Amino acid sequence: MTGLVRYRRYASIIFLLFAFGAAYAQNQNSAQKAATLAPLKSQTEKPAPSPAETKTEAPNVLVQLNSALESLAAKVSPAVVQILVTGFGPAREENKSETALIVRQHAVGSGVVVDSSGYIMTNAHVVEGAQQIRVALPLTGGDSSGLVPVGKRRIVDARLIGLHKETDLALLKIDETGLPTLPLFSQQRPRVGQLVFAIGSPEGLQNSVTMGVVSALARQPDPSKAMTYIQTDAPINPGNSGGPLVDMNGAVVGINTFILSEGGGSEGLGFAIPARVVDFVYQSLKRHGHVHRVEIGAVAQDITPTLADGLKLPQRWGVVVVDVKPDGPAASAGLQIQDIILSADDRRIETLPALTSALYLHRIDQVVKMEILRGDQKKTLYIPAVEHRDQMDQLLDAVNPENSLVPKLGILAIDISGEIGTKLSSVLRIPSGVVVVGRAADLITPDTGLQAGDVIHQLNTTPIDSLATLRTAIGSLKVGDPVVLQVERDEGLTYVSFEME
Repeated sequence: MTGLVRYRRYASIIFLLFAFGAAYAQNQNSAQKAATLAPLKSQTEKPAPSPAETKTEAPNVLVQLNSALESLAAKVSPAVVQILVTGFGPAREENKSETALIVRQHAVGSGVVVDSSGYIMTNAHVVEGAQQIRVALPLTGGDSSGLVPVGKRRIVDARLIGLHKETDLALLKIDETGLPTLPLFSQQRPRVGQLVFAIGSPEGLQNSVTMGVVSALARQPDPSKAMTYIQTDAPINPGNSGGPLVDMNGAVVGINTFILSEGGGSEGLGFAIPARVVDFVYQSLKRHGHVHRVEIGAVAQDITPTLADGLKLPQRWGVVVVDVKPDGPAASAGLQIQDIILSADDRRIETLPALTSALYLHRIDQVVKMEILRGDQKKTLYIPAVEHRDQMDQLLDAVNPENSLVPKLGILAIDISGEIGTKLSSVLRIPSGVVVVGRAADLITPDTGLQAGDVIHQLNTTPIDSLATLRTAIGSLKVGDPVVLQVERDEGLTYVSFEME
């Protein structure tokens, strides 16, 4: 038995002993009080209640807790759905001779209905690369155990509205209305020690409920990323991904996303994306299909002791401004290089990911309230926020799937022409070619190594100046022929090579 299991078991025993001890003490106090007051009672007092009447008294604390948990599960479960994903992936490596095979695969995740008109939030990794996405809706009825026959399950097709890899969130839409929903608990931060419940489909078991507490807030397993998570000991297992973590009122505290485990099962280290992040991404995906964030025209980095000593900064930790864009919003507000950022929108800033996270959650139509330390003086600046639109967002707007698909490479691409060409030609080494915008998820194609944002300039010895040229060049190749693409990536040239399949 592991230490964690023993701890949780001991905690349960202590809780029960405490509850029974409290009930016993209450009974003892009542008995002593009755004995003290007995001589003072009048002869006309009512007789003691019978055993039958005693059974109708208010339930004890354990029964009340049990009733509350049953009501919560019944309230929340109808808004939690099962995500059924079909796609293609590599065969298992149990047989080494089959490692090159691509097979049809099935995966199961969870999701939560956030809008009664059919909008569902889940994890991006649950649906990424899916060929088909279906949603199994909860169905009341079945036998006394709550089980529903397979033939009676309501399974509907879903379409992907958008996903955001940085937060690992995705938005789905199904053609249903009047669905039960759960509110996002985004206005108030959860508290350490707060009771929470994870609901989802672990190992495909639909609408499973587990209980735990909020173990910690603002956890950051990967310091290189801006995301921070809610840590919980509520058991989370494969299949729970995308399901909600809810409080005692049934509001969504977060979306369960991953666990830290050596054995692959729950060890009490589960992590959920905070509801305020979920709400921000949901609103952006619903409105734009991708996530827009703000920028202020400044660059910052973490302070190290060496950096602090060399620049004689007033503190040896935190975040310092290292660049301010001339004529940008930060410059106009008075932000300067070597300013130490103490808070943004009243959120304490001690690390660079904390600053990035605060800007992600900031509304575009509001100024950023930033408290800085300059020398030994604290100042409050109000910096106008401007919308940051990634270059790929602009390229996606220009994509027409019917005209942009290159089936033999499994990519969506566009010509460098018009307004896009004008913007790209100034930064490209070679001012012509084809831009890779994305990969087609429903095609089995060779592993080309191409990435979104790559610019294809040449195929073998043939210069590529348009999609038509690329399609002609790739169409002339046979299975087994070598393919060498000259690609411009991250302001440099490289070769991508593979064989036609």
